[in-house]
Amino acid sequence: MNENEWGKVLKIRTTGRDDSNSDTYRYPYEPTSYDVLERLIRSGYIEKPNTVLDYGCGKGRVSLFLAFQTKCHSIGIEYDERVFDRAMANKEACSSGSRVQFVCGDAKGYDVPSEVDRIFFFNPFSSILLRSILKKIYESYYEAPRRILLMFYYPSNEYMDCLMNEHELTLVDEIDCGDLFKGSDDRERIVVFSMG
Repeated sequence: MNENEWGKVLKIRTTGRDDSNSDTYRYPYEPTSYDVLERLIRSGYIEKPNTVLDYGCGKGRVSLFLAFQTKCHSIGIEYDERVFDRAMANKEACSSGSRVQFVCGDAKGYDVPSEVDRIFFFNPFSSILLRSILKKIYESYYEAPRRILLMFYYPSNEYMDCLMNEHELTLVDEIDCGDLFKGSDDRERIVVFSMG
C-alpha cells in the first residue's frame, strides 16, 4: 500500500515535513516511510510481547503503525507541543490507539520505562543529545536488566561513530532499505544494536 492508502486504513494524518521548531539539536519532523516500517516488521524484531519506544515520534506514525501491525505496545515521545497534539488526535482516530501512549516532553530527561525493550530512532536529534539519551537507556537497563534492541533508521555518520564507540552496544543487523527508493543512498537502512 502507498502512503495515502495506509493513512486511510489507520485513519491518521502524518504526512509532510515540519521544521517550524527545529534547531541545532532537535531535527525537523519527517515521517518514516510505510515501506521502511513494513520492512522492519518483516525482520521479526518487533512482536506482540514487545514495547517499543519511538524517540521524536512526531505525529505518531511509527507507534500507531507498529501497534496496528504487530499488536505490540508503543510509546512515543515528542517535544514539539503542536506536533504532539497531532499525534494525540491520530491516537484517538486509530484502532490501535489503545496500545499506544504519547508523551510530550524533552527526551533527555525522560525515564525509560522498564517494559521498553525496543527503541526506534529516525534521527530526531543531534549526536550530542543522543549520548544523553543513551545514558537514560542504560539507567533503565541497569535498574531492570533485559535485552533491548535499538533500531536506527537512516543513521548519520555522526550517529554511527557514536554508536560504534558505545561499549554497552553490539551491532547485530543492518536491514537494507535501499531498494525501496530511487537512486543510491547507503544510509537507506535500519541499523540494529543490542544491549543486554
